[in-house]
Amino acid sequence: MRVLFTTLPGAGMFHPHVPLARTLQEAGHEVAFAVAQSYCSTIETTGFRCFVAGYDWHSNALDRLTATVKSLRGDVGFAGLRDIFGTFLASKMVPDLLALAHSWRPDMILRDPMEFGGCVTAEALNIPHAASGPLFAFWDGAWHGAPGEVDRPELDELRLAYGLPPDPELRMLHRYLNLAFMPASFPNPALRPPPTVHYFSMTGFNQSGAEALPSWFASLPDRPTVHASLGTVFNRTPGVLAAIIEGLRNKEINLIVTVGPDQDPAVFGPQPPNVHIERYIPHALLLPRCDVMVTHCGFSTIMTCLEHGLPMVTVPLAGGDQPGNAARCATLGAARLVTPMERTPEIIGEAVMDVLREPRYRQNAMRLRREMQALPGPGQAVGLLERLVLEKAPIIDTGRAQEFRTNGWPV
Repeated sequence: MRVLFTTLPGAGMFHPHVPLARTLQEAGHEVAFAVAQSYCSTIETTGFRCFVAGYDWHSNALDRLTATVKSLRGDVGFAGLRDIFGTFLASKMVPDLLALAHSWRPDMILRDPMEFGGCVTAEALNIPHAASGPLFAFWDGAWHGAPGEVDRPELDELRLAYGLPPDPELRMLHRYLNLAFMPASFPNPALRPPPTVHYFSMTGFNQSGAEALPSWFASLPDRPTVHASLGTVFNRTPGVLAAIIEGLRNKEINLIVTVGPDQDPAVFGPQPPNVHIERYIPHALLLPRCDVMVTHCGFSTIMTCLEHGLPMVTVPLAGGDQPGNAARCATLGAARLVTPMERTPEIIGEAVMDVLREPRYRQNAMRLRREMQALPGPGQAVGLLERLVLEKAPIIDTGRAQEFRTNGWPV
């Protein structure tokens, strides 16, 4: 079968798809990606076929995209998920995907949960579609917090433009199948994932090129190693990286900070010998050698930490899923939460030392790791995708189906 992945242009969105895409190829299936032009060369470097589709932007320039969309519609009642991802980007994606489908002819579309053009295109073509990634924007409040915490995409206007009926309850987003690479205990139990959600073990990937550990890594002193990263989208949030460095530079630790490809480590000034600041180091190489990670709570980063049983200090920076991710990690005992009102060097430093001292953080992170390791792997996910293409019908988690029938969810 031919599987077309539709994703957003950034490492945090593309990397989680790589293990599944490679497993599909190993099973004999044909795989391609559709993404903005700015990211297509990166995907091709990783070894996949890539088609240019949609508005040309990059996730590390989200502020410029936000300004563009606001200028088109005005600031009144602006909501990022609805206006940027649900309206602007999706509307630019669908025409290119439809044209691509007529030449490449995919059997199904597998999309990032924040990429909405793929599911509209699939329904216009009458082919099945699935989502792979965090359970985000599926229902009021999404999967991680209280109802109303996350704004909803509005896709009916786009659906109507392609001859599709209205879908005010957004059933389309979870109509067939969602592959959730996370422990089943991670979503907030107060909110019920749809019965088409299936949980799988996480296999991290974040090495698109020939990156390696820096030469200085082999000579690090024998003391706790702490890694701090704010990802590649919100890494320029004013003052946060500086506060992390100031709060930890004088501790008896090895501190490794990555600032992102778009920032110069030199702007943070001279540092003591225990502090190393780099643009980027692959987590697959670095995290197995760390004792704590300080993170902004992006979903992929958190799941990679749990894959390695690594406890965290969570410093959420933005709306969307970061506050909920941080809250769940704290509730599950695998992290110490630093709220936006607590981002001082003193509090961050004390939080890191607390996680290093208290074994319960590592124990809980290891418990979640074992839970995730016990889940099916990407090979079983490929089996569900093959079944979806064959049957063209929702793939229900039969173990939870009765619960949803009892509570009124149509299955």
